Amino acid sequence: MSAGARAHLHYLHVRVVPRAARTALTRDPGRGLRAHLTAAPVDGAANRALIALVAERLGIAKSRVELRRGERGRDKVLCIHGLTAQQVADVLGHGGCGVDKAEGRG
Repeated sequence: MSAGARAHLHYLHVRVVPRAARTALTRDPGRGLRAHLTAAPVDGAANRALIALVAERLGIAKSRVELRRGERGRDKVLCIHGLTAQQVADVLGHGGCGVDKAEGRG
């Protein structure tokens, strides 16, 4: 299969903060993205909430976001199917509309 025919994949590193007061996606200095989720890390609820949040921000179906690593930890690796790194960066990177305001509070 040629490089042009290959499906686009992008890996996204996210640090999760479960049981947060609000659901938000923020920039984590030096690490990438931080997902604040109101869901508790019980029975995969926080993982499902993370997938839903990222899919919503990217404007894609939840089925195109796959948890690759970190099922039981705070540091996750998501595989985004069908988008290039540039397309993901356009939405989530450098203060894009997909990332909520500053990483600090107040």
